[in-house]
Amino acid sequence: MADPPDPRLLVAIALVCATLAVIAAVLAWRQHVRHREEIGVLRRRKERLKQALWATGERYWDYDLATQRVTLLETERGDGSLRLHERDIDLEQVLLPGYLDTARERMAAYLSGQVRSFEYDMRVHAADGRLRWVRVRGRTVESDAARRPRRVAGTLVDITRARSQERDRRIATEVLRSMSEAVSVVDADFNFVTVNPAFARMTGYAAEDVLGRNARVLDSEQHEPAFYEHIRKRLVRSGRWSGEMWQRRSDGDEFLCAIEASAVESDDSEDSTLYVTVLNDITQQKRTEQELRYLANFDTLTNLPNRSLLSERLSRAIVRARREGTRIAVLFLDLDRFKDINDSLGHAAGDRILRAAATRLQQTVGEQHTVARLSGDEFTVILEGIEGAQEAERTAREIIMAFEAPLLLDARQEIAISPSIGISLYPDHGQVPTELLKRADTAMYQAKSAGRRTFMRYDDAMDASTRQRARLSAGLRKVLDRGELRLVFQPRLSLARSRISGVEALLRWYSDEHGEVAPDDFIPLAEESGLILEIGEWVLREACLTLRRWQQHGAGDLTLSVNVSMLQLLRGNFPDVVQRVLEDTGLEPSVLELELTESVLMANAAQSAATLQAFRALGVSLAIDDFGTGYSSLAYLKRLPINTIKIDKAFIDGLPADPEDVAITSTVISMGHSLGLRVVAEGVETEAQLGFLAQQRCDEVQGFWLSPPLDAHSALGFIRNWDGARQAPRAHASGLP
Repeated sequence: MADPPDPRLLVAIALVCATLAVIAAVLAWRQHVRHREEIGVLRRRKERLKQALWATGERYWDYDLATQRVTLLETERGDGSLRLHERDIDLEQVLLPGYLDTARERMAAYLSGQVRSFEYDMRVHAADGRLRWVRVRGRTVESDAARRPRRVAGTLVDITRARSQERDRRIATEVLRSMSEAVSVVDADFNFVTVNPAFARMTGYAAEDVLGRNARVLDSEQHEPAFYEHIRKRLVRSGRWSGEMWQRRSDGDEFLCAIEASAVESDDSEDSTLYVTVLNDITQQKRTEQELRYLANFDTLTNLPNRSLLSERLSRAIVRARREGTRIAVLFLDLDRFKDINDSLGHAAGDRILRAAATRLQQTVGEQHTVARLSGDEFTVILEGIEGAQEAERTAREIIMAFEAPLLLDARQEIAISPSIGISLYPDHGQVPTELLKRADTAMYQAKSAGRRTFMRYDDAMDASTRQRARLSAGLRKVLDRGELRLVFQPRLSLARSRISGVEALLRWYSDEHGEVAPDDFIPLAEESGLILEIGEWVLREACLTLRRWQQHGAGDLTLSVNVSMLQLLRGNFPDVVQRVLEDTGLEPSVLELELTESVLMANAAQSAATLQAFRALGVSLAIDDFGTGYSSLAYLKRLPINTIKIDKAFIDGLPADPEDVAITSTVISMGHSLGLRVVAEGVETEAQLGFLAQQRCDEVQGFWLSPPLDAHSALGFIRNWDGARQAPRAHASGLP
């Protein structure tokens, strides 16, 4: 039997076991504590990671090269707590086409050592389906024994907003560069910080010339320095200012600017303020506005006030007259036969006539009164503070007298022209501008009807006359179609041969609506409307046909006189019209005499001379009608191819008792004969007149002493039966077949 174990040995073994147990327990406790500490550290690290990711807005990603697995770690909020959420990413699902390949290329370049870090901005599909921009950064976090990367990890941040802001900044910069407005930014001391290209173009200062310099470099001398200081103080105080001011370019030229300035806070420092200023050069705009205002109120041809400004001034004048108890006169002027002159000489010459007329009118009236051009050849004068109609009439006479002298167009050409003037008075004839102008216009037409080159003051009876005139003008347009025109013929007696030498064709109008219309009433209307061209050709043709028929019935050796208006004469084709009528009717040119008044000839003496020479070349005779009533020059008379002068009835009426008429008539006859002209006396009505004219060796007479105007049948009978007696015999009834 074995010996029992030594008790000491057992104790020793027990002690060793107990020690080992204690040591194991201690080690286990230490390991537990260490594990708990590691868990705490990891928990703290995880919490810090959560907080960091949440604070920065970034996400953490991990890329396992062996498994090609990409893990995304991001924060989530739920139930009031912050937690990490881990999920795998399918790059082909997340990245937009094109970005995945580029990302792989960038990663390969990093792993191969070509670049020191991995960084790439890319567009991705967010979890909510929207497209976002993200910035991905990463580095190697685990390698194998050969130091080859096994894992790459890093951060991912959403930069959509930053990209958008950067894009906006680029757009703003480009917009600033492309703006036509000059833009500058100055600091709190008004030193230039930046300027755009338009600023350089506008001011002449390149950016490098002004950066750091004070904005006072642009101050002009148009404003006092205090003005600019005041503006800048207001800008500092309120943060905004807009207005207009003169600025100065680099070359010293000054220009007017429209300026918008506003303050913005700078990002450089807490207390720094910048001022953005937008400048527009409005110099040309202001000049254009001034020109438009001028065009709105003034006539560009004559520089006189136009209708708009006239109405404004007349309104103000009425207010003053009403307040002060004074009167106003409105003079409405129209240049006689201007249209004919304008049509014949051209619009350029017409414009020179209007400018010359405006100057003479203003000189006559004086700067203290308003002279305006309404339109065409119509002018208006406003006379303020007058006592009565006598002052207005005196001014009208002065104007007419001022136009007695021809207007000088250039060094070689003069034009004789006269005005017809109508007068209205405030408050007698109207209370508002339109009434006064209308009634002055009505009076002006009455002046034209009275023979032109005169004035008329408005009265109520003129309105009825104006309405009648309008009705006549409307009816006149249909006279040829209706066959309402007819010719009468007044015989002309040769005193030397005591025989009928010719006839003057005179136009008459009998209207079914208006009855017999006097020539003085309808001929001016025909001239104003231009119908005189058509009517005049009809008169010429009908008169030539009549004389041709008379010749065929034995009434030969007669001359035919036909009156010609200014419009006919000044139209360049009238000689062609005369030639065509002569050819069509078979009448010899030598028997045709065209009668023109002094005013017609002298309205444009140069052109008249050329046209008269064309008539003379045709073989047609020419006569000046109403001689002595116009303003002809003897020098012109000498040069013009005139055959006959006719003494106006106004000088015959007083013969032989009136010494002035005797002197004038005797002088005209003597002068005519000295120039080799035939002299005809018009309007002879008495034996005494005839005796005096015969004594003065006047060549021919016509008038009621001899015969009134007769129709074609009666005129032919009168001519056939003339026997030289004092009294005309009765016309033969069988004059024409």
